[in-house]
Formats: sequence, structure tokens, C-alpha cells
Amino acid sequence: MMTQINVLEHEMVPHHEVLSEGDVRAVLQKYAISKEDLPKIRVDDPAAQAVGAQVGDVLKITRVSPTAGTFVAYRLVIE
Repeated sequence: MMTQINVLEHEMVPHHEVLSEGDVRAVLQKYAISKEDLPKIRVDDPAAQAVGAQVGDVLKITRVSPTAGTFVAYRLVIE
């Protein structure tokens, strides 16, 4: 029997979260873009799977760096 590993617990994997529709609207309005303009992440990506992302969701990915501080990126989940 295989043991399931939560990739989000690894120190090299940044924090991933699925945004609510309201948060998605706010991000798109802030940057004056559409969902399709966002960088993409596949639905079968291990981190996307770990947070339960579905096709069409937008993920907020928060990285902490000693040089850059906190950096936030957004990704559209695709097939």
C-alpha cells in the first residue's frame, strides 16, 4: 500500500489556495485582465490537486523569499 504524501508540506512548495469568485473578480479588476490572461497551471499538478482545484479556478500562490520578501502569483487552472 502506498503512503500518500502532501506536497504542500514540503519546504520548497509555496502556499497554494483556491480563490473565491469575489477574490477572483477583485484580482482581475486590479490588474485589468481576464482569467485567460493569467499564467496557467494544470489541474493534474500535485499542488493543484492537494488544494482541490478544479478547471477554471484561480490559485493564489504565495512565496516567501529572503531577498524578495513575500511574492504573490495567480494561476488559472486548466485541463
